[in-house]
Amino acid sequence: MVRLGLLAGIGLGPTAFGLYGQEKPSRAGLRELPPAKEFATLGAPKPLADDKPLPINLPTALTLAHAQPLDIALASERVRLAAAQLDRAKVLWLPSLSWGVDYFRHDGRIQDTPGVIMDTSKSSFMAGVAPTAVFQIGDAIFEPLAARQVLRARQADVEAAANDSLLAVAEAYFNVQQARGELAGADDAMRRAEELVRRTEKLAPSLVPPLEVSRARAEAARRRQFRLTARERWRTSSAELNRLLRLEPTTLVEPLEPPQLQVTLLDQNYALDDLIPIALVQRPELAAQQALVQATLQRLRAERLRPLIPSVVLRGASTNPAGTLAAGVFGAGRNDDLSHFGARSDFDLQILWELQNLGFGNKARVDERRAENRLSVLELMRLQDRIAAEVAQAHAQAVAAAGRVIEAESGLKESLDSVEKNFEGLNQTKRLGGDVILLVIRPQEVVAAIQALAAAYADYYVAVGDANRAQFRLYRALGHPAKQILQPEAPCPAPAPSPRWEPVSATSHLATQSTPAKLAKER
Repeated sequence: MVRLGLLAGIGLGPTAFGLYGQEKPSRAGLRELPPAKEFATLGAPKPLADDKPLPINLPTALTLAHAQPLDIALASERVRLAAAQLDRAKVLWLPSLSWGVDYFRHDGRIQDTPGVIMDTSKSSFMAGVAPTAVFQIGDAIFEPLAARQVLRARQADVEAAANDSLLAVAEAYFNVQQARGELAGADDAMRRAEELVRRTEKLAPSLVPPLEVSRARAEAARRRQFRLTARERWRTSSAELNRLLRLEPTTLVEPLEPPQLQVTLLDQNYALDDLIPIALVQRPELAAQQALVQATLQRLRAERLRPLIPSVVLRGASTNPAGTLAAGVFGAGRNDDLSHFGARSDFDLQILWELQNLGFGNKARVDERRAENRLSVLELMRLQDRIAAEVAQAHAQAVAAAGRVIEAESGLKESLDSVEKNFEGLNQTKRLGGDVILLVIRPQEVVAAIQALAAAYADYYVAVGDANRAQFRLYRALGHPAKQILQPEAPCPAPAPSPRWEPVSATSHLATQSTPAKLAKER
């Protein structure tokens, strides 16, 4: 039940990972480590009386990661903004329509067409409408194409924000789990230190000098300090998780899973050369940047063709002096006499070619758009390198953390065994010639064993937390490749040639950008 809940929470389902046709895909899920009997009695720490515990499990936290974070809301609003800009670009070819009234009055001198100066007084009135359009046909063609690519980029940004939010929530959740585990270990070490104080105080003064009692008490005080520090980390890490999930900040998150729970999402045996190509296809950041590259290409084409594609100018010419209204009811007369009303319409339609600043302006705009395109391509290359590095780093962390968990588990078992045997030896004595009686194990040796146990607890829970965080970092670095997951009963596909990762060059990438269908197919 826990396995299915986790996988459903991150959108995977009860499936196995099968990357590039592996013959035996590994099962993703949860496992609780270690199986030693000592851990069954250790138990998870409990909240205090003044705490406000909030029970939650990992699937619920991951589900809230997609619903609550502000980063996703911000990215969604950017999608709406880009969609509105695309809608505006689609209607650039439509004229604007205005309507109203116009009153014109002239008194005084005026010059007629032959050049004669005369005095006159006249007025006119018109009520009507006017279509107005001043647009470049090239913009009407290419701007919607560019705006559509920007919208694609913003949609990919939403997916990237969701992936980042899921990783942040997972890391915060495992920080809480690590703090709880460290608190459980600190509780156990503190109880053992206090037990050592009680036993040391009961030993005969001839067997234990007073300084041994002081040493045991000092160690118990130190263990209580570590316990308080661990509980503080539980509260602070809980506050961070509450912030990410936008939960009540005063509550104390209490995970339902045990602190030693270990999550396995991806098998550690996959070669790094096989994982990097998956990330270069799956990461939404790359899809977003590729769309922005396409947008800059569309705008570059528009500037190159601008001198060849005419602009359309449409305006009314029925009113004086500049011409605004185009059609309506018109009346005029001498002085204040407004009469002879009737219908009138005057339109001015022009098709113009423009060479901006004798062509130098057009060249500058082309150079500007070309620079924008190269910047976007270089940013794509840098993003590709960063993603490849993230995969390599996450893979190294996952492999190393998995090995550390095994070693930490072994060290913890040995430390537990050492503490138990030291406590047993503390009650045993041996005779050393004559009437000299000595303890088999001195209190200071038990103190050292308790210190080693506390360190082993810390190492173990840190290793488990690092392993869980590394799993989600690797999964996020790969772009959440859910499509690569196979059903357990489904046969694995035939192995395909593993694509090799190679950094792209600016020249080669510019050449491929002329075929947007190719990028869409790759995506």
